[in-house]
Amino acid sequence: MPLIPLEDNFDDVINKAQLGLKVSDEDLAKRAEISLEDLTKVKGGEPLHAVIRRIARHLRLNPNALEALARKSWYPEVPVFPRGFAAFNTPFEDMTVNSFLIWDPKTKEAVAFDTGASAEAMLDVVRSDKLRLQYIFITHNHTDHVVALDELSEAHPQAEIWSHEQEPLAHPKARYFKEGVHFHVGALDIKTVLTPGHSVGQTTFFVSGLSWPLAVIGDSLFASSVGGSLTNYLVQLKSNRQKIFTLPRDTVLAPGHGPLTTLSQEKKHNPVFCY
Repeated sequence: MPLIPLEDNFDDVINKAQLGLKVSDEDLAKRAEISLEDLTKVKGGEPLHAVIRRIARHLRLNPNALEALARKSWYPEVPVFPRGFAAFNTPFEDMTVNSFLIWDPKTKEAVAFDTGASAEAMLDVVRSDKLRLQYIFITHNHTDHVVALDELSEAHPQAEIWSHEQEPLAHPKARYFKEGVHFHVGALDIKTVLTPGHSVGQTTFFVSGLSWPLAVIGDSLFASSVGGSLTNYLVQLKSNRQKIFTLPRDTVLAPGHGPLTTLSQEKKHNPVFCY
C-alpha cells in the first residue's frame, strides 16, 4: 500500500484548536502580537513559520511540533505486524477512510474494525487467508466509517455487529456495549475504552496478543493532529490524555484517517498532545 498522507496540515490543527478553544481571530491576533492579515494567511495554509510559532503558544499547541508539520519534515514510522493485522484505506467523497482487520493466526478467528467505504479488499483478505469473521466493531457511527456495513455483514452473516450504546447503528443485527467490556478472539483480547469528544460514544479498542499492542482509535486523534470536535474539544483532549496517552508507549495507533502511528511518536510529534 502506498504511503497515506497525513490527515491534517498545520492549518487544520490551528483551525481545530482555535475553534475548540473558542478564540476569535481578533483575540488570537492580539495575544500573539501578529496582524490579522498574517493570521488569515496562516489559517489559509501559508507557512509563515514565525507567525505559526507565535500562534501555537496561545492555542496550547507545541511550537516545534507545529512548525515541523508546516515544514512537512515528519512522518510516522510504524512497526510491522508480521501477521494477524491488515489495514485498508478507501476513498469516500473528498477524503479517504481507514478500516482494519485483525486475527489469531492459529485459530483464524478474525475481527473487523469499521468498514470504510468499501469492504472489497477486506473480504479478499478474509477469503485468501481462510479467516472466520467473528465480530464487526464500530468506533463511531459517522457515515464514512459504516458505509460498507451491509456489504460486510451480508458476506459474513455470522459476524456479530457491536457499537457503543451511545452510537446507534441503522442495522437490525447491531448490539451495544458499555465501556470496559472485553472480547476474546483466539488468543487476542479486545477491550472497549470510551474516548468521547469527536462523538459521544467514540470508542477506542485496545488489542493485546498481536506482535505489538494495538489501539484502534477511530477519530479520537490522527498522526500529528486530533479529530474534529465542534462542541467537545476540551472533553476530547482530556479523554485522549487519560485513556489513550496512558497506554503502553509501544502501542500502535490505528486512526480512522491518515497513516498508522505509535503512541511514543505522538508524545513527541503531535502538537496538540506534546504541549
